[in-house]
Amino acid sequence: MDIMFLLVPLSVIIVFVIGAIFWWSLRHGQFEDLEGPAFRILMDDDSPIGSRNSSVSAQRDDDDRRIAMRKNHSKTTVDPDQ
Repeated sequence: MDIMFLLVPLSVIIVFVIGAIFWWSLRHGQFEDLEGPAFRILMDDDSPIGSRNSSVSAQRDDDDRRIAMRKNHSKTTVDPDQ
């Protein structure tokens, strides 16, 4: 029973501390935009207009390299019987 004299005031102090932290977070805007970060991670960043042309040409270069590698790979087939 003596432990109750310690636990009850301690729990009341903990409740007040948690309440103070929650009140501080409300006053400082921690709960202003709850959905924004969730949507922001799904949205793509827009690239500048000037870099679109260079990215398209880079994509074409990558495609040309892949096609060339496939052609070279199909020419060099290995016979498993040898």
